[in-house]
Amino acid sequence: MDPRSSAQDVHRCDLCETAIVHSYCDVCHVNLCKPCIGEHISDGYQKHAIVPFQERRTTLIYPKCRTHEHNKCKLLCKNCANSFICSSCTASEQHRGHTFVEVSHAYKTQKEIVMKDTEELENSISPMYEKIASDLENQLDNLDGGYEKITKTISKQGKQWHREIDIIINKMKTEISEIKVEHRDILQKHLDEIKQIQSLIKQTLQTIRKIEKSTEVSSTIEYSSKIREFSKLSSKVQVKLPTFIPKPIDRNKLYTLVGEITPLSTATEEVSPLNQPNTSVRELLDEPELVATVQTNHTRLRNVTFLGQDKIWTSGGTNDIKCFNINRSLLQTIKTKSEKSPNDIAVDSDGNLLYSNWSVKTVNKVKNGQTEELIRLQGWRPKQLCVTSTGDLLVTMYSDDETQSKVVRYSGSTEKQTIQFDDEGKPLYSGKNRTKHITENINHDICVADYKVGAVVVVNQDGKLRWSYIGHPSVTKNKSFLPWGITSDSQSRILTSDYMNHCIHNLDQNGQFLRYIDNCDLEYPTGLCVDNNDNLFVCENLKGNVKKIKY
Repeated sequence: MDPRSSAQDVHRCDLCETAIVHSYCDVCHVNLCKPCIGEHISDGYQKHAIVPFQERRTTLIYPKCRTHEHNKCKLLCKNCANSFICSSCTASEQHRGHTFVEVSHAYKTQKEIVMKDTEELENSISPMYEKIASDLENQLDNLDGGYEKITKTISKQGKQWHREIDIIINKMKTEISEIKVEHRDILQKHLDEIKQIQSLIKQTLQTIRKIEKSTEVSSTIEYSSKIREFSKLSSKVQVKLPTFIPKPIDRNKLYTLVGEITPLSTATEEVSPLNQPNTSVRELLDEPELVATVQTNHTRLRNVTFLGQDKIWTSGGTNDIKCFNINRSLLQTIKTKSEKSPNDIAVDSDGNLLYSNWSVKTVNKVKNGQTEELIRLQGWRPKQLCVTSTGDLLVTMYSDDETQSKVVRYSGSTEKQTIQFDDEGKPLYSGKNRTKHITENINHDICVADYKVGAVVVVNQDGKLRWSYIGHPSVTKNKSFLPWGITSDSQSRILTSDYMNHCIHNLDQNGQFLRYIDNCDLEYPTGLCVDNNDNLFVCENLKGNVKKIKY
């Protein structure tokens, strides 16, 4: 497979617009094929920086020195408020005895802060404000209905009285209307404040995304984090509707006895910083450890899923789905209803076994030993399954003519979402009937290991493409990257099995390679899953073993 290709378009040369890109000019920001490199650097400009395409945008753009105009500032003077200086400046009287820091080091540190702030704004702070705004909008939407009920109650009470109390009734309605205006003003004011903060967050995100993608040193160094400012959450307003309390009729006390309207009750609820995920950090071991090996006796072992309490379900090339405990004991065997081997297996939030069967186009549930049909498809065939943190079911599937693939989200048997194309209308996944294992990250990203194209394709929960991973350069891993199984742990790390290179790739949530797991004598790894303690279970396709690895 061409290492420059992935589930996305192949990049083309910006000069000839036909050849596949080979290199990149980090100064001019131009894609180049091999023949066009000479043409690009022949313009007499001495500052071109030609790098391999995979290493594009790695050359830092240093500011020019104001004192020595032909020099670039590659140092910061700590004694002069981190001002940019060149190598000639260090020998000047102005900077004699000062402390200098390399710009590249400061740039890297600030870049990490930018990336961290981007993640926190996107995944924590912004969703919190969205929820507060949604709550306020719901209160405003239901405001008329609530006050309409009160008005009807007052009107019903008023009809029981004589004409002489009409003035009092109208006065009370007016009072309700005035309170309604006050109620609306309170909610609207708070909503406007939240909207204003959301707008500032959006502007900040736009700014730091530009910095994140830019190699401009000045803007990165000058960046100042606003996380602390945005994290100081305002109080959440809870305004209760007034109530109308009817009283018996007494003409001597008409106004007070018609009823009583309670004043507007406004309470504030302190909003704690967002529900944070489990903050316990599980660092990677220096060396992964093989904990146990379970011999399943499956032919062509493909799938494993964690049931709980050290129990796993497994399936392979026959119609047997077997349950084992980690002590290697066979606990239960279930045969598929169609007598065909299942494509994949999963366990739902109630502990029921799910399995897909492409030959009859169904997804089935095994509950209390009885198999029931959960989903039946028309024109499509189900492949791999994933139960999400919210209890939804994600199903990868391909069309009967094998030209299209997609991911469909189900709630029970009801289709909720389809993920098939990117923003430009291009397919996210290959169309052929090949394995496309799927998992959900703890940040709700949907990760698909597309075996056919040799790529891990990741979209967010709205189906928007985030990134794709096409393998990591290695001298020892010289076979094509063919990802089969995929899973994610409590730290948002993604693990995918590399079938031909007999190893596991460990990535962070942004698709950055962390390391290989290749020291446990793995052979042709396929299905993967993790347990509650982030122990990894790996299927060995030909041997029929499931290996439990602590990593």
